Amino acid sequence: MVKMRRKADLPSKLCAACGRPFVWRRKWARDWSSVRYCSTRCRSTKGSEKTLGVTR
Repeated sequence: MVKMRRKADLPSKLCAACGRPFVWRRKWARDWSSVRYCSTRCRSTKGSEKTLGVTR
């Protein structure tokens, strides 16, 4: 039987595109060190602030 983990106990990173924190997912288990983006949308824009609607 597998022991359940709380989401707060999982490692997290900041997205390189939007800057939001995201948490480890099972599908990223093999390459967690190379994951940089939180979603497909952020990966496709790769930090373009105009397309994400971020103003600074």
